[in-house]
Amino acid sequence: MKASLKDVDTHFAFGENWAEYANSITDHHLEQASAGLERLLGGQLEGKRFLDIGCGSGVHSLAALKAGVREILSVDIDPNSVATTQKTLSTFAPGGPFQTRLVSVFEIDTTLAGERFDLVYSWGVLHHTGDMKLALSKAAGMVAPGGLFAFALYRKTWCCPFWKVEKRWYSRTSKARQHMARRLYERWFRFIGRRYYDVDEYISNYSAMRGMDFQIDIHDWLGGYPYESALPAEVDALLTPLGFRLERKLLCHSSETRVHGLLGSGCDEYVYRRIEEHS
Repeated sequence: MKASLKDVDTHFAFGENWAEYANSITDHHLEQASAGLERLLGGQLEGKRFLDIGCGSGVHSLAALKAGVREILSVDIDPNSVATTQKTLSTFAPGGPFQTRLVSVFEIDTTLAGERFDLVYSWGVLHHTGDMKLALSKAAGMVAPGGLFAFALYRKTWCCPFWKVEKRWYSRTSKARQHMARRLYERWFRFIGRRYYDVDEYISNYSAMRGMDFQIDIHDWLGGYPYESALPAEVDALLTPLGFRLERKLLCHSSETRVHGLLGSGCDEYVYRRIEEHS
């Protein structure tokens, strides 16, 4: 394994972005996160041991607590994200059954040796690790027999090679150039997007739909490096030999993949159940 995979300095500074977002978390953001968990997992959270890999702002960990999980461990490779999650949970769920830890997904099996969870959750994270397939297998290894593995990955499009180059550049360039890139992207978004939907309405309702400010999300998208993507068949080919069975998948539509990749890639969501212990 490359040492750089475990080095947060080789990754886009997601933690800084999440810290800014967390300063404005409201009941509305929690409602959006709760709705996303409910849509993906239904009523399968209550009483479960929950592992949140790539906890970010902590809002999904908070939503899981509100949904009745028995205990939750929230981990991230970025110390800013761990601190932000700790703050979010301590503010909105003081005294709750939660822990936060600084852990790389590539070391999670050794750091948490012998531990297994009823539900392992990682939304929009594993494609930013630098080795998505290894990260998926490491995360899957934390699921208890009979437990669930819920995650979201970017859908592969023909534009993915371009976005990988763009993200590598953006994550390493100056803040002034990042600002310029965000302005250009927003103009491109408006130009391309208006052919398919009401862009002004989409942007004005963005926070209500996504629970995040449009500008913050642009920064997150343009800078999300490392970057990989996958098709559903590729995901299934990896997890089935590890003893998992697909329970549910929510695939993004063409409009959600930002016009077939020209504006970005949406996330496909998956829920797999562990049906046997992989040797």
